[in-house]
Amino acid sequence: MKLQKYPCNLLLLFSSLYPDKREVEFSTPELVRWNFVVYESFSMEDDVVLFAKGFAGAQQVHIDPPLTSSTCHTGNSNGEKLFESNPNIMKKRQLVAPTSESNLKRIKKEDKGIKKKKEGRRVEKETNVDIIKSLNLLEDDHDGEGSDIDSPISNVAGSLQQNSDDNDSGLIEGSETEEDNEFSHSDQEDIRTNGGATSEDSVDLSSFDLHLQHNLSKEEIDNQKNLKFSWDVPVIGVSNCTWRGTGQNILKDFNINSCPGLKEKLYEHWMDVSKTSGGKDINSPKQKMFFSLCSSYRDILHCNKRPFYLKGLEDTSIMDAYIMHSLNHVFKTRDCVKKNDSKLARLDECADIERFRDQGFTRPKVLILLPFANVAYRVVKRLIQLTPLAYKVNVEHMDRFSAKFGGEEDKGDKENGEELENAYPQVSSKPYDHNLLLGGNNEDDFMIGIKFTRKTVKLFSDFHTSDFIIASPLCLLNKIEETECNKEKDVDFLSSIEVLIIDHADVMAMQNWSHVHTVIEHLNRLPSTLPRTDVMRIRRWYLDEQARFYRQTIILGFYSNPDINTSFNQQCSNYEGKVKLKCKYKGVMQKVLPKIQQVYVRFNVKSIVDADDERFNYFVTKVFPRINDSDQGGTMIFASSYLEFIRIRNFLKSQNASFCLFGEYMAKKDIFSARRLFTEGKRKIMLCTERAHFYHRFKNVCDSRG
Repeated sequence: MKLQKYPCNLLLLFSSLYPDKREVEFSTPELVRWNFVVYESFSMEDDVVLFAKGFAGAQQVHIDPPLTSSTCHTGNSNGEKLFESNPNIMKKRQLVAPTSESNLKRIKKEDKGIKKKKEGRRVEKETNVDIIKSLNLLEDDHDGEGSDIDSPISNVAGSLQQNSDDNDSGLIEGSETEEDNEFSHSDQEDIRTNGGATSEDSVDLSSFDLHLQHNLSKEEIDNQKNLKFSWDVPVIGVSNCTWRGTGQNILKDFNINSCPGLKEKLYEHWMDVSKTSGGKDINSPKQKMFFSLCSSYRDILHCNKRPFYLKGLEDTSIMDAYIMHSLNHVFKTRDCVKKNDSKLARLDECADIERFRDQGFTRPKVLILLPFANVAYRVVKRLIQLTPLAYKVNVEHMDRFSAKFGGEEDKGDKENGEELENAYPQVSSKPYDHNLLLGGNNEDDFMIGIKFTRKTVKLFSDFHTSDFIIASPLCLLNKIEETECNKEKDVDFLSSIEVLIIDHADVMAMQNWSHVHTVIEHLNRLPSTLPRTDVMRIRRWYLDEQARFYRQTIILGFYSNPDINTSFNQQCSNYEGKVKLKCKYKGVMQKVLPKIQQVYVRFNVKSIVDADDERFNYFVTKVFPRINDSDQGGTMIFASSYLEFIRIRNFLKSQNASFCLFGEYMAKKDIFSARRLFTEGKRKIMLCTERAHFYHRFKNVCDSRG
């Protein structure tokens, strides 16, 4: 039996002790979560080598059951036990040859010294925890939170907390630094529930705790496919819309004067910012109703959100609500981990730590998908603005962020949802909304990590150590594809996302919704590398590959389409249920000017799967012959997708038709040439895509100058 310790891993050599060195075939028993306990293993002629987690020691890596009390059994195919070892005995064995009597005395003295040092560290740590607890109580009495200047009490508590946590490994998914360890506020239990606060020993748990601590059954998972929308509640302030949901009606007893589950300091700061903002929908019942939906941790589809690029005030109440919900989720996650850390410091190594599972594989918990960098600029600025002063004494890399995500136009941008009349000079021939959406920084390949420490907001933090990740679908898609080509890269920062927010979904549908679909498919997968945290602190449903059933997805847009509805129905599997907004529209056909003849043709299809093929066949057999034989002016064919555009283009080529193209991937000079040929009548047909119209927005396609 051999034992050898290495700095990072523990190498155990288990001798099989075969009688007469005969070869024996083993039937290896199945081990539970072997890959989370053993890093690597291989066999030799007489030994089995295991690279396993080290013993629980100064770094407080808790293993359940502790490795010091486990045994290793070796048997043959007949079930006969050949060898049994106990690590308690193994630890006491010397790794060298027998020594002299003087050396044995020296070793005994060293062992006694080590025991005294460990006992001293344990007593000191318990003393520091008690002092910090007392100081936190005093700090609550003085109500020093929210001030930019630390009190002497908080400084003492912070230094003690730093010293007591020097040996901790992985407070938050293995990514905590010294500054993170100081993140210990006295408002861990500071939660608003129906206008009130709860204490640590309160029986009533917040929606955050109830959602994450729920043990999901197989029956609940199977019922996800049979969910039906069973209740309707009118939207406050919007007469033509209703909220429809599955399961229990959570809006039945809605209280318009409360923000359930929100930390009180976040709530107070939100109200202070709202007073100075003066927006129309700020602090309104409509906003609080949407926040209540967010705090219920149900999947939400809201496709009637008024965007900022339309004339009038943006519906910032919705953006504020999901930002506050995200901040609340991140801060409560950190509070939960810090509280459990302090409790674990006072427990014995052999204590049951199953109830202290509070982490995921990686640190990032909130992912916000946005279409353009200028939209991300608005969201991040608002997120920083809604963060209480105590958490943002310093905002790192703000100048770099403004240079990369902002633009010259943003200097005239009025914050807090006010109308952006001066943001873009009206010198362009493009429509007003086009200038606001695409006239600024319209980069669609961007990504930024945001990390919160005790008093600092860190922009451009490493993605694996961030709390927020704000990105475009295209950028994440590129990173996912990079991992397929380069095995050294990974997207493990997507493995523990608990809140996914897709804002401006209608704009992403114009870009390419398949990118969003691919990103959602890669969320909450098992990481490709070893988790950067203590595996004994990872929640069970992460290990059981059930994280997608706990992820909340919030989809927001100005309108919906079949692609968005499909993702909401098939890719959102939250066990809590779903809520979506249903609206009735009056229609706009009567507002079309000038009065033109509009003819709609219906064709029958047997299945929705065959709709594209049937539509193309109808165009080939019924529509194109009339266009080709017509002597009237030019005809524009409008394709809703690029694939449809390519299909029709190939058909027109095969028919030697007189046509020109107007697509989103064409160069400007080619677009100008096509418009000129069509205007002059040299081409009879112009084939145009919906996305090309979205990006270029020519007032008159036939005008080659515009």
